[in-house]
Amino acid sequence: MSRFFTPALSALEPYTPGEQPRQRFVKLNTNESPYPPSPMVREAITPEAVERLRLYSDPACTDLAAAIAEHCRLDPSWVMAGNGSDEVLAIAIRAFCGPDTPLAFADITYGFYPVWAALFGIQTKILPLAEDFSLSPADYCGVGCTAVIANPNAPTGLALTPGQLEPILQANPNNVLIVDEAYVDFGAESCRCLLDRYDNLLVVQTFSKSRSLAGGRVGFALGHPALIADLNRVRFSLNPYNLNSLSILAGAASMRDEAYFSACCARIRATREKTAAALVQRGCTVTDSLANFLFVRPNRMPGRALFARLRENGILVRRWDAPRIADWLRITVGSEEEMQILLDTIDRIWKEN
Repeated sequence: MSRFFTPALSALEPYTPGEQPRQRFVKLNTNESPYPPSPMVREAITPEAVERLRLYSDPACTDLAAAIAEHCRLDPSWVMAGNGSDEVLAIAIRAFCGPDTPLAFADITYGFYPVWAALFGIQTKILPLAEDFSLSPADYCGVGCTAVIANPNAPTGLALTPGQLEPILQANPNNVLIVDEAYVDFGAESCRCLLDRYDNLLVVQTFSKSRSLAGGRVGFALGHPALIADLNRVRFSLNPYNLNSLSILAGAASMRDEAYFSACCARIRATREKTAAALVQRGCTVTDSLANFLFVRPNRMPGRALFARLRENGILVRRWDAPRIADWLRITVGSEEEMQILLDTIDRIWKEN
């Protein structure tokens, strides 16, 4: 830390992203897709599109917003595109929280929420999950401030239905509920079906997981046009050209290839269920994940030990030192071949111990 760094941020603990190794690993630590983007993405990135990189990108992301709106059966005025869902979430938290409006979220959830709160000087309300990691909507009904709920949750993979989340919107009509649906396409139900009834609902999704564009950095928010106008006011005060031209093209093409998207999601869901059953057979506890990852407690050895042994054997998974989940591992659902390597490696580790 330099002597010039602002004292207000001296205690800031930044978010730690999953390891991106340079050497070859079976990479099951950052919830990327094991499959390439839609073939329509390659067709969209033409030499002419590359030549146009000399020009600024469209700040309205018009074609991308139109594709998202068409897919979601909304008017484009209900859509804002962003540089991954992380940027969208950060803008939303900045827009709807402040000195008098804290941010509420679960004690075990996406680790970026407390980082943004600290960065923006926002107070937080931490609402503990139950012992089985389930989230009780009743805990949020009287919260009286902006709340963000990852659904499915990360890293547990557990999800609630729109009907279970709707009472939160009804009980807090003067506060925004942000539903972070980064993993919704793998088996959960989107809350966008509630948008026409609640002007305090913001739904945030990403292209990084189900649409295989993690490197493209494309995300979006869905909400009442007044909420979207608020987000754009913040975005245009920070970075109006937040999405590059190639990502806009890639995102629009991907969104329009419904068949490829559906096929990839189905393959990942099938691999998830097959791998979950195999891990249970090997003595692990596995949550009922509806995401593209599994949350696993390896009961035959501490989670830290298995994490290290897997890495020694060329397999990366994710682990945290947080007390309630220190013995749990988050394992991305990779290809069938990658998951078989994982299972074979665990078998070998069990035999060696």
